[in-house]
Amino acid sequence: MSAAPALRGADGADPRGYEGFGGVVAPNSSASTPWWPVPTSAPPGAPNVVVILVDDMGFSDVQPFGSEITTPAIQQLADDGYRMSNFRVTPLCAPSRAALLTGVNPHRAGFGMVPHVDPGYPGMSMRLPSDMPTMAESFRANGYATFMVGKWHLTREADMHDGADKSTWPIQRGFDRYFGSMDGFTTLYHPHRIVRDNSPVTEQFGDDDYLTDRLTDEALGMIDAHRSGGAARPFFLYFAHHAVHGPVQAKPEKIAAHRAAYDAGWDVVRAQRFARQQAGGLLPADAVLSPSDAEQTDGVPAWDDLDDRERELYARHMEVYAAAVSSIDESVARIVAHLKAIGEYENTIIVFTSDNGGSGEGGVEGTRSYFSRFTTMPLLPEDWVADVERPLDEIGGPRVHGHYPRGWAHASNTPFRLYKGSVLEGGVHSPLIVSWPRGLPRADADAGVRDRFAFVTDLAPTLFELAGITRPAALHSRPTASIDGSSFAAALRDPGIDDAGMGDADAAAAATEPAGQYVALLGQRAFYRGRHKAVATGRGRPDDLSLWSLYDIVSDPAETEDLAAEHPALVAELAEAWRQAAWHNTVFPEPDEPTLLATRPSTDLALAQPVILRPGMPTLERFRSSRLIGLRSFAIEIEVGGALGDGVLVAHGDQGGGYLLWAEAGVLHLGYNAYGDLRRTQTAVPATVGRIIARFEALPELAWRVEIEVDGAPAMVLDRVAMLVGMAPFTGISVGRDAGGPVDWELHERHGAFEYRGALQHVRYVPGPKAAYNREIIVAIDELSAQLMD
Repeated sequence: MSAAPALRGADGADPRGYEGFGGVVAPNSSASTPWWPVPTSAPPGAPNVVVILVDDMGFSDVQPFGSEITTPAIQQLADDGYRMSNFRVTPLCAPSRAALLTGVNPHRAGFGMVPHVDPGYPGMSMRLPSDMPTMAESFRANGYATFMVGKWHLTREADMHDGADKSTWPIQRGFDRYFGSMDGFTTLYHPHRIVRDNSPVTEQFGDDDYLTDRLTDEALGMIDAHRSGGAARPFFLYFAHHAVHGPVQAKPEKIAAHRAAYDAGWDVVRAQRFARQQAGGLLPADAVLSPSDAEQTDGVPAWDDLDDRERELYARHMEVYAAAVSSIDESVARIVAHLKAIGEYENTIIVFTSDNGGSGEGGVEGTRSYFSRFTTMPLLPEDWVADVERPLDEIGGPRVHGHYPRGWAHASNTPFRLYKGSVLEGGVHSPLIVSWPRGLPRADADAGVRDRFAFVTDLAPTLFELAGITRPAALHSRPTASIDGSSFAAALRDPGIDDAGMGDADAAAAATEPAGQYVALLGQRAFYRGRHKAVATGRGRPDDLSLWSLYDIVSDPAETEDLAAEHPALVAELAEAWRQAAWHNTVFPEPDEPTLLATRPSTDLALAQPVILRPGMPTLERFRSSRLIGLRSFAIEIEVGGALGDGVLVAHGDQGGGYLLWAEAGVLHLGYNAYGDLRRTQTAVPATVGRIIARFEALPELAWRVEIEVDGAPAMVLDRVAMLVGMAPFTGISVGRDAGGPVDWELHERHGAFEYRGALQHVRYVPGPKAAYNREIIVAIDELSAQLMD
């Protein structure tokens, strides 16, 4: 990398006044030592690079990997390029994304779990280390423009609000432009929070605005804006779809196109996908499909054992899922068509993959109430409703936050076992397509299937090699940390070449590196070496060999025959290799799940202090809002101080769950949406009002009692409503309008966001006592730091 003078003033500060090429501004250092990667020109003829990542999509969900869902654009990528049949990711999205962007194993990159937890362990810091450049930082240092649209999910929840330190946001980690949701997921209609670059987007999305389409619009706009300046340099685009993560939603015409396509049920669909996978060379001809009994599938019943009502409902859920996949394909088609129109398709590397296996989080029955199903509370009340009854024709639209039943996830992950969150193949075996017509042309006789083992960390070094660029040797005045992945570019060019450049008749047996590859999640363990995979799904000591199973993943890719009893020495060897890899990658300590999910740092306490919100300000971010009300009593003090007008005073949530207070024609209304079950109450009020107070009292068994008083006088009561927990309310708090997804759909149909017109000074949230079932454990960071210093 060529040297260049540091861009610093006499005081050593960066005169540009922003984070610069590398992200976080480094401490003052010698002016002769640049602290950012000095940009160089891209290699002559360097290709554009587009990485398309889908959320929660199973191995068999697109046409080139056996699906009945017609995905012609993705199929064309496979026809022009290569299908990797032996590609692995981590069991969850954020760890996979950290590994994909850095080429570093997830725990070393700080993401041994998703950033909705913050236990404080090094392997779960939930911050990408500053000495591990992202692909965006690496490509930008080599002269590329860098763009991102979609899901980020690599910033701690506590750092996503507008007043937070933004050093871990996309722009600060190497992207020139960003548009999407930084959260783990969002709705495809009325997304709960969209960020452009470093600022929240405040526009109101229309009822028919579909996020997959909008992200595609933004991506194409970034490319065109880049080219409009006459720039000849290549670009790196990271397109991280929010689909098909729950809540699963799709466009009406796409759903209609799949009507009745799944009436035969998941058992038939799974068998058909398996047959196509074998015929297409993705699986050995003698491979065995993993079993479908309830014990092996976490409770999935046979389709023939369902009644007519269940079949109709469950088929509708899959029609919606297939429709969402179709829209992803439509997005790919638009990107490809645009690249062809500007003459750049042939010299663009396009990667298409998924971050983990299909998700079983919808439960055995599926749900039309995603947030009531998607909760980690250990003891739900007996009357808890995890699937609020909704009309069939609303499923998939903006009024329903749904997710398909587990049986369809079993089909999504054909031929593998289990789902997202598991170290078994159903959780980690993902489709991967790599296409580059100019640089990786395919011979006519080549079927384009590559069965070399590859892990998600291998994508970055592979793309660097193909593009002819070099990962920065230093970042933020520090040498960059070592990379864990290795390039599989040679295997793309020749199926008989492994990554050491040697011929290998059994390429599927070649591991990413001689030492093998570890996988770990919440006490689950797996280790790949050669043709074998050792697996321990139960918690316990790594040296407890009774926990481990052993599979030959070349002859038995679906893990149907446990060989541990036949090869105890090999099990012991691989278990020890896992332990050594775990120490190297900061996997330890392996926390037990309840403690992990409950532990929060004391720095979060500042987010649970009373806060004043004023009309017109952007919607308060989801996690910041949740700290004010989550698993506790709280009060909302609304300072009117004048004539009461019409409109929404305060709103929190959306169709997935929430509450709002609004005034209309002299009547004060309270609406409470319990995961799709809406309750309303109202009362007439004086023309002039000083203060309205809403008191939410935490009751036993996850409930609130809501009392409304107007100028000190009791006005309305809801005696008992199901508490909103977990990720609900999903949309944050708005004052003076119902921004984001509407809480009350009928009110939304009449008035839209229903901007308040009248006297409204501010709204103050006052958090109260925590409920007895609030398991949160606060760790005093200052005290812990002092102990460590001692």
